Amino acid sequence: MSDPAAGSESTGENVAGERPEPEPEGVTDETTVQGDDVELERTIGLVGGLAIGIGTMIGAGIFVFPGLAAEEAGLAATLSFAIGGVIALLVALPTSELATAMPRSGGGYYFISRSMGTPYGAIVGLGLWLGLVFASAFYLVGLGHYVVAVLAETGVVLTGLPVGPHVILGLLFGAALTALSVGGTENTATLQNVIVVILLAVLTGFLTYGVLDAAGVFGRQSVPQEFFSQGQLPVLTTAALVFTSYLGFAQVATVAGEIKQPGRNLPLAMVGSVIVVTIFYVVTIFVATSSFGAERLGTFGETAMVEVARDLLGRPGAVLILFAGLLATFSSANASILSASRSVYALSRDALLPRWASRINLKYGTPHIALGMAGGPILVLVATDQVEILAEVASFLHLVMYSLICVALLVLRRRDPPWYDPSFQIPGYPVVPIVGAVASAGLIAFMNPASIVIGAAVMGGSYLWYRYYATDVRLKGDV
Repeated sequence: MSDPAAGSESTGENVAGERPEPEPEGVTDETTVQGDDVELERTIGLVGGLAIGIGTMIGAGIFVFPGLAAEEAGLAATLSFAIGGVIALLVALPTSELATAMPRSGGGYYFISRSMGTPYGAIVGLGLWLGLVFASAFYLVGLGHYVVAVLAETGVVLTGLPVGPHVILGLLFGAALTALSVGGTENTATLQNVIVVILLAVLTGFLTYGVLDAAGVFGRQSVPQEFFSQGQLPVLTTAALVFTSYLGFAQVATVAGEIKQPGRNLPLAMVGSVIVVTIFYVVTIFVATSSFGAERLGTFGETAMVEVARDLLGRPGAVLILFAGLLATFSSANASILSASRSVYALSRDALLPRWASRINLKYGTPHIALGMAGGPILVLVATDQVEILAEVASFLHLVMYSLICVALLVLRRRDPPWYDPSFQIPGYPVVPIVGAVASAGLIAFMNPASIVIGAAVMGGSYLWYRYYATDVRLKGDV
């Protein structure tokens, strides 16, 4: 296995006098050994990696966006989701190669900091942490809404609470998931596997019925529609809107230090999760628009899929999709909290955040303080109940990182340092990373201007933090 520190040492100190931790003394298929014989165990297999990627991506994309996307782009929203999937795949391939060469916790941050330098790494690393915090809060509020909707469907209405019941439920689930992650990633991954298997089974059955219904097998007629009913430009603006749904594959890279047999499992988990989820998204939009037509579907907003299920299968179908949406938002929040904490862990070990943030719980082998630094801000954001724009900011920050990941691969291939020896190499080099970088950056241009401004402010703040706290730190690996 390659070692990015081979032949060089990270140098410099932050304002607290802390130096970057040395690279892991040993990276095997089972453990990542840090100093003082502390091991970050590799407990996540291929199924667990796929579950993290699919579980995160299958949430908002399936259960929140169909109505909003149909209103924006009509039936052509299927093309918007396909465009998002292609861009995600273009980035997943370079990410897979980098992850097999550097299977460490931190993902894109680690790759960029070791190939392009500390300032780029600090901006991306802090942005990734905050982006995952924002996304996790969004998922938890959505989870709260689904719980409330499920209860309302069964006749239970929560009243007399000081704040919205979905906020209280989101806070409770956020605290519970953070505590579960402290108890060990093996517990978290097992739970993730169970949820994703159930979710995929429910969606496969529902969408199969929906496709057959759209084909007229059950005697009903689909609503006739023009494909580009809203024009061509909304296809791209909708792709920018729904790209939040594709953030999950990169979550696998952030826990690369805990993936078993990373040379095999990392590429399969990242690429596989993108392909599987893209198929589900496109089929979902097709089924949904076939039931009501894009114009009417758009009037249902974020609960459009519940109404599609009610139209196809009656009240049992609506309850089934509510239950699936509950699992999806739970799964997304679970995976994002885990990944956010690992970003903090990597930043702390590199002296870009205080050293105490990377302490490992000796009983469970997990970075418990990093989990707290993820879970705490997430709960604060959930309590505000104003996270929709923050979800778009999360998409902005991830697209910046994805573009730089592609650039990082180009840099490493060109410099060819002796330690860079990936066990997986992407096909189509250099076209794939070049197109991936341009496409990721280009999609940002179609986002909401407010999201771009806030995202840019987060990046600026991250750079200022680096200049104040760790301007003398130099993370080496590419020289």
